[in-house]
Amino acid sequence: MDLTLWQYQFRIIMLGDSTVGKSSLLKRYTEDLFLDTINQTVGVDFYVHFLEVEPGVRVKLQFWDTAGQERFRSVTRSYYRNSVGCLLVFDLTNRASFEHVQDWHTEVLERVRPHVVLFVLVGHKSDLKEERAVSHEEAERLASQLGAPYVEASSKTGANVTQAVELLARRVYQGLRSGEVQLREGWDGVKCSAPRALDLRPSQGGNPPSDSGKNCAC
Repeated sequence: MDLTLWQYQFRIIMLGDSTVGKSSLLKRYTEDLFLDTINQTVGVDFYVHFLEVEPGVRVKLQFWDTAGQERFRSVTRSYYRNSVGCLLVFDLTNRASFEHVQDWHTEVLERVRPHVVLFVLVGHKSDLKEERAVSHEEAERLASQLGAPYVEASSKTGANVTQAVELLARRVYQGLRSGEVQLREGWDGVKCSAPRALDLRPSQGGNPPSDSGKNCAC
């Protein structure tokens, strides 16, 4: 398959505390691999994957995997503004990582305006049932407060990894169709491969996309 044939590119940022398993999730999703040990991210790593969000509509997913340590925060913050999607990841066996999710969410929102970023909350390491420190119910409550879907996943077993990532990708695509997400000049959250790449018809009740969304070029 010709990898140059894509209509849209979505830039997605991975956020969460250090050691919650952001890199492992991406390794499983993009390469279907799980490594018992993985090098800790220094600054930001980059991954690419292609997804057909609906028949005939192919999207290039561009992932920015950020380091969770405070000393790299100034580097990772520079990637917030040009992201359209965010996987907020916490470790189900690490209570503190769950308690920090709200801080990550707030930090992103403060830096992306006036652009829109869509979230999915991911409780990672769901295979470690005996070590669980966060209940499904309280994670669901937090996700509801953030206005985000919640998915529990395991990069070790592969459970729900694809579902979590593709749920976010399809949320972004539907946001484009409804007009919630707008293509804007100088913003890299969403790009398209050619003018009029897609006829984005808003769903019933949605606002029509702007002219820049219908006549995009990159």
